Amino acid sequence: MSNILAGLFEHHSDYKQLETDLESSGFGSSDYIVYLDDTHHYSQYMTSVCVKDKEQIDNAKSIFNQNSVVKTYLFENVSIEQADFNTIKRLIDARNRAEIHNSPNVKIKASSHGMDSEVKF
Repeated sequence: MSNILAGLFEHHSDYKQLETDLESSGFGSSDYIVYLDDTHHYSQYMTSVCVKDKEQIDNAKSIFNQNSVVKTYLFENVSIEQADFNTIKRLIDARNRAEIHNSPNVKIKASSHGMDSEVKF
């Protein structure tokens, strides 16, 4: 079974250029889906590309990076027919919930002398 490489793109990114780049690198128009929000111009969009091997994954990632990808996700054993927007969104949401995100650096100040004159009763 094939794999799906999904990418979320920046607001200023042009999905038409992404389509052109994908097709000029050997992906057919039936090998990818661009999910657009018609209500907002220049809004973020998402794309899914059917990839079969490591070479195609690297090629698609390179094209994604050239077109201002924010984040990529690789889903194994998912076909392009199964890659409707709701399914991909559900898979991305599940993966994001499972990820451990970096927390900001927290400095804990501890006293090394016990109580001092700043403590009032």
